[in-house]
Amino acid sequence: MMNPLPEAYVRQMKRLLGEAGFFAYERALQEPAARALRVNLLLCPDGVPPCPIEGLEGAVPWCRGAYFVAEGARPGLSPLHEGGLYYLQEPSTLSAVTALDPQPGERILDLCAAPGGKSTQIAARMGGRGLLVCNEPVQSRAQILSRNVERMGVTNAVVTSAMPDQLAARFPAFFDRILADAPCSGEGMFRRQAEARDEWSENVPRGCAERQMDILRHAAKMLAPGGVMVYSTCTFNDTENEGVLARFLAEHGEFELRPFALPGLPPAPEGYVHLYPHVVRGEGHFVSLLAKRASAQAAGELTRTAASAKGAGRPARAAKGKETPAPALPEGVLAPGVSFKRPYPSGDKLWALPEGIDMDALSGVRVLRSGLLLAHAEGRRMEPDHALAMALRPEQAARCAALTREQALAYQAGEALDLGDRPNGYTLLTYEGVSLGFGKQAGGIMKNHYPKGLRRRS
Repeated sequence: MMNPLPEAYVRQMKRLLGEAGFFAYERALQEPAARALRVNLLLCPDGVPPCPIEGLEGAVPWCRGAYFVAEGARPGLSPLHEGGLYYLQEPSTLSAVTALDPQPGERILDLCAAPGGKSTQIAARMGGRGLLVCNEPVQSRAQILSRNVERMGVTNAVVTSAMPDQLAARFPAFFDRILADAPCSGEGMFRRQAEARDEWSENVPRGCAERQMDILRHAAKMLAPGGVMVYSTCTFNDTENEGVLARFLAEHGEFELRPFALPGLPPAPEGYVHLYPHVVRGEGHFVSLLAKRASAQAAGELTRTAASAKGAGRPARAAKGKETPAPALPEGVLAPGVSFKRPYPSGDKLWALPEGIDMDALSGVRVLRSGLLLAHAEGRRMEPDHALAMALRPEQAARCAALTREQALAYQAGEALDLGDRPNGYTLLTYEGVSLGFGKQAGGIMKNHYPKGLRRRS
């Protein structure tokens, strides 16, 4: 049984919701937490999964390709989850990216991106076209972000781990859209996480608001004139939500709130909306839409142009005295006619850079992922990377083998497979038409090339 709500929090919510609204909210906290599953639009553009998925209960109205998940269902155990067919996500958080409305070919920044649900949702809407910069200042969380970007087969993302001021210095007036889903006091987590209740105090929202203001100030510098920005939190208090917006707009006359409406959610005529667990099927969120006037001074337009016009940038040098092969994708991995633009060798790795970015612009910033990792060195030989496998469709691989569910689980546990007599070489292994990773046929056995750090128990 969860601890009771803090008394100061009860007073706050009664002030915001009224007595009747608060009691409806309190009753909702006694119900099971809401869950959703978002199908990867990069694999299923129509949002319809290609095969049955455990526990789906109906569509989430405010996000194409998203479905509510029944209590007790465990779709995360399926090989398809690790294959990137879907992402498990809290339903109300899906609203922020829908409000942002990302478009193919744009330059988009997800400023506080871990663990990656919203970043991969943005990437799916972009359809592999344009540039997505996903940033997470905390390095351990940035690693999780990078892993999810890889799992979902995203090809056009650069993953960074930097403070907002570091990015603002490099990308003034650069991005068409920015998502600032800022760290907050987490009042929307009170149903799912008992520790969120225990960590809350009256002072926490004020401290969070100061950090949120700092994030928005730097985000404002990076948004191009005419661009839009979503500021969102998973909390309810007006200090971090309306209060932060009022302070930001007072400082930035070039911004204004823009009304919006999302299917199945309360309208936002003032440019922001509160989602409460007693009103929508979700844990709760706050979403606001800000627009930067097209007439705003475009002081950073030179940087915007330069960041994309220099080409692929300079390749990083290998460590001194260390023999590494020239980075290249091994032959016989891709089907004839399949190739990737903007190859970028860096040390013993070969990347395919997204359009619209030059890596020199990120000099001095920790970069975890520079687009799509095509190949990496294993000793003195180059091997196709797991990220490439996750981005490939079966018809794009030179060799492909379909697995049963049992074989797929064995593969993800690191086991070699006996798939009968097959041509030797790297082979893309699939389940239900979804790419799982590479194997390498040799001596009548499919050797396992699933990354050791990702392997699951057999």
